[in-house]
Amino acid sequence: MRLLLVGLSHHTAPVDLRERFAVEDPEPLLGKLVAGDEVEEAFLLSTCNRTEMLVVTHQLEAARHRVRSFFTRELAAGRAPAIELEDVLYEHTDSAAMRHLFRVAASLDSMVVGEPQILGQVKDAYRTAAACGATRVVLGRLLDRSLATAKRVRSETRIAERPVSVARVAVDLARQIFESLEDKRGLLIGAGDMGAIAVEALRAQGLHDLDVANRTPERGAELAERFGARAHGLDRLPELLHGADVVLLSVGGSTPLLSEELVSASMHGRGQRPMFVIDIGVPRNAEPAVNEVQGVYLYDLDDLDAVAATNAEQRRREVDLAEAIVRDEQQRFDGWMAALHAVPTIKHLRARAEAVRRAELERAGRKLELNDEQRDGVEALTRAIVNKLLHAPVSRLRAGGEEEEGLAYLEAARVLFALDDADAPGAEADDDPDAYKPE
Repeated sequence: MRLLLVGLSHHTAPVDLRERFAVEDPEPLLGKLVAGDEVEEAFLLSTCNRTEMLVVTHQLEAARHRVRSFFTRELAAGRAPAIELEDVLYEHTDSAAMRHLFRVAASLDSMVVGEPQILGQVKDAYRTAAACGATRVVLGRLLDRSLATAKRVRSETRIAERPVSVARVAVDLARQIFESLEDKRGLLIGAGDMGAIAVEALRAQGLHDLDVANRTPERGAELAERFGARAHGLDRLPELLHGADVVLLSVGGSTPLLSEELVSASMHGRGQRPMFVIDIGVPRNAEPAVNEVQGVYLYDLDDLDAVAATNAEQRRREVDLAEAIVRDEQQRFDGWMAALHAVPTIKHLRARAEAVRRAELERAGRKLELNDEQRDGVEALTRAIVNKLLHAPVSRLRAGGEEEEGLAYLEAARVLFALDDADAPGAEADDDPDAYKPE
């Protein structure tokens, strides 16, 4: 029984290629995939950053061909040249496939490490695959463990608490100054891309009351419409500053737009309400002295970059802790898989031993004149000898299945007892479906 994962993501494919593989309804595709002989269980994860297929198979090469063909013929549907597709597809098997799934669910493989959305996306994809019967014993347990791993990472590390982008750092700082952003008023001065990105991040945290002030009315109106805000000219800046709690500056020009005098005047009559000013203009749009005004907190790009760098270092430590959790969960699941592999090997070993016992008993029975009672006694004796001889190796195989080296034990057993040799004693048991049936 093997695991195979094939996919593409933001690591290997640009967005224009990834979007060609976006899947809105994976259920019919999963049903078609498991209907064949090559794939026994299947799971499909499709997000804006990745499309991945994870399958369980007893025929690795046949499944590899089937899944890659599935990407080309079913998912791409002629929208991506085959040679281009081969350049961006990656593949993992067995333990590497487990580890990849655990890392994806725990957001260690995300474009923004620690983002929470991927866990919900994995849950939804699992729910869909289970509903159509595409996941059963192996993938069901594997996906359960992937969700448990992600929860461990979130509860045992602080991987999501340290933003490393300028926009997210600005949001994090704003939330430190204001308990909630939902009742605060924002002001975007300028129409720079970074300012717009920061506004998007702030809006995601509840800041919806927004004014936009810009030199160019058309661009200001465009941004205001995009954010559901109010557009103004720069001539209304004193009035707008007076009512703003969060101010974002992203204006071109060599002269600072916000002076200490302007900001100080705007703070009169505000009571104890603080003002958070994020200056992401280059050159700076606010005089450094603005930070000296009582109740004003000014951060420029250097400040934000410094915080982001500190966060990145701390997040790297958290990532190391998260990776250790993933390795621990992977080893546990490796043990479970080994135990699963142990079942058919143990059945095979017992069937071979029983076939040898019966053959030798039959051969001896032709030379010895035994009555029914004697034959029953010899039958019990030989069965007891076989059971005692097998007890230790079978116990080791079962116990080894829970350990990392379990698969090595199983391979050794198959070699030592010649279980894959059709000419070895007892091989006739392989043809008896009641004695041994490979799983």
